[in-house]
Amino acid sequence: MKLGCHINDFDWVGGAVRLGPTLAEIAHAADDAGFDCIGVADHFWRSHYMGSIDGPELECYTTLGFLAASTQRAKLTAMVTAATYRQPGLLAKIVTTLDVLSGGRACLGIGAGDYEKEALGLGLPFPALKDRFEMLEETLQICLRMWEGEHGDDRPYRGEHYHLERLLNAPQSLTRPHPPILLGGSGEKTLRLVARYADACNVRPGPDIPQKLETLRRFCDEEQRDYDAIEKTCPFVFDVGEDGSKVGELLGQLRWIAGMGIQTVIGFVPHVDRITPLVTLGRDVIPAVADL
Repeated sequence: MKLGCHINDFDWVGGAVRLGPTLAEIAHAADDAGFDCIGVADHFWRSHYMGSIDGPELECYTTLGFLAASTQRAKLTAMVTAATYRQPGLLAKIVTTLDVLSGGRACLGIGAGDYEKEALGLGLPFPALKDRFEMLEETLQICLRMWEGEHGDDRPYRGEHYHLERLLNAPQSLTRPHPPILLGGSGEKTLRLVARYADACNVRPGPDIPQKLETLRRFCDEEQRDYDAIEKTCPFVFDVGEDGSKVGELLGQLRWIAGMGIQTVIGFVPHVDRITPLVTLGRDVIPAVADL
């Protein structure tokens, strides 16, 4: 099992003036600890799951670019981009740029989006769910065509929601054939798109994981995709407690998740700005789960 570090809360000691230095410390510590990837929540408002939405939130791709300069080995991904928030050609260019400047460490983390108040508050597109899934699929098609060949695809793209005249992409991504695509969501619509387009799924943790993965396997059979080639991931909370007092409990939880077929867990680390939890995870948890 591999672990990823998910940064989705920026309410740290010192306020805005300390966000840059603290984020750099976190990035260095996570990279040194052996996390496989670092994910950043793609929101503009603080998530309602984190308490008050008035708390600090950094724009995702600017932050990932900062992290690229602060790390050497960890992969970098949004967790996850709402497909409607950025035009597909722009999104493909952003992820390509991140991949080039990070030395081939970018992933495209994407989903249909679910934060309606944020979108409406900032005047961002948030159509009906059916349309969002159609736009998600067209975005995936466009990104894959922009990552074709040396400079993308010269042919026009004509979809229901997006029209592009020329899918030029230069420089091309360093990761070939393209940066890995992770789709966030546990519903059947998302899992079918995983089978059709993605390299990884990200399903909610819980006892129904085997059922979700069996649904994915069925869709892979229908799409003639290799189920085993798709990385199975889920979000979680890596709470090691004060002075590592909860390491044993966390290891038990990760064994349970691994037993259901999950290969990578991308977790939120409480008090990550204190750095000590990342050191504990690198010393006591990441090596212990590597063979799961």
